Amino acid sequence: MLDLQRLRALHAVSVHGTVGAAAAALGYTPSAVSQQISKLERETRTVLLERHGRGVRLTDEALELARTAQDLMVIVERAETDLEERRGLPAGRLTIAAFASAARGLLPSVLADLAVRHPALDARLTEVDPHLSVDLVAKGAVDLAVAHDWDIAPLPAPAGVEQAAIGDDLCDLLVPAGHPLAGRHAVRREELGGERWVSQPPGRVCHDWLVRTLRAAGFEPDIRHQAEENPTLTALVAAGLGVALIPRLGRGPLPDGVVAVPLDPMPVRHLYALWRTGASRRPAIAEAVRTLRERWGGSHPGAGSGGSAGPAGQGPLTHADRCPEALPLP
Repeated sequence: MLDLQRLRALHAVSVHGTVGAAAAALGYTPSAVSQQISKLERETRTVLLERHGRGVRLTDEALELARTAQDLMVIVERAETDLEERRGLPAGRLTIAAFASAARGLLPSVLADLAVRHPALDARLTEVDPHLSVDLVAKGAVDLAVAHDWDIAPLPAPAGVEQAAIGDDLCDLLVPAGHPLAGRHAVRREELGGERWVSQPPGRVCHDWLVRTLRAAGFEPDIRHQAEENPTLTALVAAGLGVALIPRLGRGPLPDGVVAVPLDPMPVRHLYALWRTGASRRPAIAEAVRTLRERWGGSHPGAGSGGSAGPAGQGPLTHADRCPEALPLP
């Protein structure tokens, strides 16, 4: 009989692409994941992983087995959901994926609340890109994701994935203290031509929003420096190397030499919780979404409302809670 934990390890490698990333998602060491797959190879008498450059790739047999593993995990999830629903209390492991600024600015208080209120719930956080997190939910690699989108780049949710709004995160233009725009009460987007920008790399939601918005205003953005993390972008602004668009969530106090100026209209990114349809009855999902909304509305400065209700016990999702498919970058 095939061991479910070993199948889970193989499935995680197929989803995350590397043994190291799979280990991080599962909360194991890479050595432990490798051992699980080696045992699975002996059980199945099949080669499952092959060396590929500096990493590994799954064989055709492994890919087929990983698809079977996903089917089995859906059945196990259904059984666990039934048991948890009967008890009526959040329990068991709940894996949560969140993008960087949410992991820093929102999830610590949410996880702390869940730990105090529900000691039988083992909630675990991993930081991932918002678009990757949707796929991780769909494939069963995580139970719940906190992701975001922008008005001109909506977040697509595939079939079998439910979502509910958490709130709206406002964004400001950050400029050096001596910049001509530093004393303004508001700046229109059409006034940003000729600015030097620091931004996240291409492919990131914030970068794509900046490019689309400035092109719509009639000019191509002059992006001089790129960095993954918002604190790094803020430091580049402080050094006088450009201006940046930075959301408020997880931003923290601005350093000396940096001024936040509102844009008119104010850019907004929308935060969502996403989970698999089959897990909607889990009390842990309902409680996690409720806590996310509670913490957002109660402690995030400048946050918008949380939208309509989500999983079981909170009422049905409305059309406004769901995102249409993303548009291609022009």
